[in-house]
Amino acid sequence: MEMLHLRYFVAVAEELNFSAAARKLHMAASPLSQRIKDLEHELGQQLFDRSTHHVTLTDAGAALLPLARDVLERVSAIPWKLKEATRPQRSTVFLGMPAGVHPALRERVNALAERVKDRYELKRWPGTTADLVQGVHDGKLALTLARLPVADSALEQLPVMTERLGAVVPADRFAGRDAVSLAELVDLPYVAGPEEIVPAYFEQLDHQLGELGIKKRIRLTNTGYAGTSEVISSGEAFSISMLDPKSPMHGYGLENVIVLPFTDFRPQLDTGLLWRRDRAEAGDLRELVEAAKDLFGEHLTA
Repeated sequence: MEMLHLRYFVAVAEELNFSAAARKLHMAASPLSQRIKDLEHELGQQLFDRSTHHVTLTDAGAALLPLARDVLERVSAIPWKLKEATRPQRSTVFLGMPAGVHPALRERVNALAERVKDRYELKRWPGTTADLVQGVHDGKLALTLARLPVADSALEQLPVMTERLGAVVPADRFAGRDAVSLAELVDLPYVAGPEEIVPAYFEQLDHQLGELGIKKRIRLTNTGYAGTSEVISSGEAFSISMLDPKSPMHGYGLENVIVLPFTDFRPQLDTGLLWRRDRAEAGDLRELVEAAKDLFGEHLTA
């Protein structure tokens, strides 16, 4: 049995959807399905009940899941445990930073770096929430700020900030306005951010908008947040982003783009601080995590 087979099994068990698990693993669904069949053949047990629309764990699959998670977490802990055994007195660690982190959170990151400087050299590392969370899980990052929700049983999560979201709209179309309703946006397509960079919350938001009557979509790829702003600036669409003018996300704005609060909708984005539970409880990050929990303990709103 190969470690990859267990990783594939856990991904499918957590998603209960082969296509979603394949995207998470950056592979195609067909070879993933074959690897699961190989594992079932090797174990002599069916792990999933499959139908056209549903995937569920069998009793054998449910029994295997905690065992597989334990094995994978022990293996992924090897690099940091080895570093802990051979580390110098002061170690360099990395804290993940997704795009658009609010200045108030950056202040807390700087305060954390100052507080722990005698024990750790804390450096920031950029990335998407998905990549940063995986980096913490794999032991490459000590901590990360991440857009919630995040599903990873090996990680501890501390919600640290809630940011209200508003409608990003063409300024000329809504000149003089201080708010907008969803009903006024139904004839404009909603431009979803590139799938490879947007947090999981925005997938939920996209679905919610559809249920509330926003049916038209523009989907961009490989353009970044600037591409979204470009489409809105031309008057062809609207999007949703941080409402607080202090948010760095406003730096992606172009001429003819404004952000307005909704009158009949109140979306919000939560940010959390995440770390591996085992590294905090009895590992190399206990002092760092204790300091982080103290500094980030008061929940912020914007």
